[in-house]
Amino acid sequence: MAGRAPGLVEEHPAPGVVPHPSAPGAPPGRSPGEERTPATRRTVPVWVWALPPVAVLAVVFLYPLALVVQESLAPGAYGDVFASASFREALVTTVWLAVASTAGCLVLGFVLAVVIAFVPFPGGKAVSKFIDVFLSFPSFLITLALLFLYGTVGMANGVWTDVTGEPTGPFRFLTTPWGVLLAEITYFTPFVMRPLLAAFSQMETAQLEVASSLGARPLRIVRQVILPEALPALAAGGSLVLVMCLNEFGIVLFTGAKGVTTLPMLVYSKAILESDYAAACVVAVVSIALSVGLYVLYRGVSRRAGA
Repeated sequence: MAGRAPGLVEEHPAPGVVPHPSAPGAPPGRSPGEERTPATRRTVPVWVWALPPVAVLAVVFLYPLALVVQESLAPGAYGDVFASASFREALVTTVWLAVASTAGCLVLGFVLAVVIAFVPFPGGKAVSKFIDVFLSFPSFLITLALLFLYGTVGMANGVWTDVTGEPTGPFRFLTTPWGVLLAEITYFTPFVMRPLLAAFSQMETAQLEVASSLGARPLRIVRQVILPEALPALAAGGSLVLVMCLNEFGIVLFTGAKGVTTLPMLVYSKAILESDYAAACVVAVVSIALSVGLYVLYRGVSRRAGA
């Protein structure tokens, strides 16, 4: 065999064995198609991936909350706040305003959602799209619009004084609890309408057609067909509005209702006006406890109802 380098021995495979050429760069002792086993694959522990979000949560939320709780534990802080008449009045005002606003939003939101979803009229789709845009508006913007309409020097009082010649107009309710209630219902009603419209869009119109063909009047159709389908959406929207109303600050501030003091307003006055940070932190902790308690109650009721 001419041309073979001396010292090289040609290897022949054993009979019945098909040789596999190794791929360039493949590690010795492993074929190109061989998979790594879980034992050989290098993996990162699962808890390592949880560290970044937990760290961000701790810095942004948990640490400030811990500081608030720590400040509220000053000696005698809870006793002084709970014994003060201003705190009790603010607590009662906050609860009744939140409950009344939620009830008003549920009634008004349900009626408007039924009209938009089931009563054909020109511009219905545009109104539905506008509700999505309305959700992005800040609360003080709605309050400012109401001030332009019904404020002391607003349009309604201006028209009244021009027509009657009197020096002042009769519309002064914005600086009362009723003005705060109107502003909250106006602002938070779309938060009830949005889940209702989503639920109504999934309803089968055949149910309504069958009920109508059987002679059911519109009010009966709403009560017996539409309302049962809307209950989960009403519960979701109502619970959201209730929690938001409990913590609403901008509406009360911009209406200028001096006789209306809610828990967020009390936190502001204690911290900014009186520099009583311990009392402000106590009121803040109470507000947090109310919000979390309502959320836990809502989740429990939803779970039992199978929502």
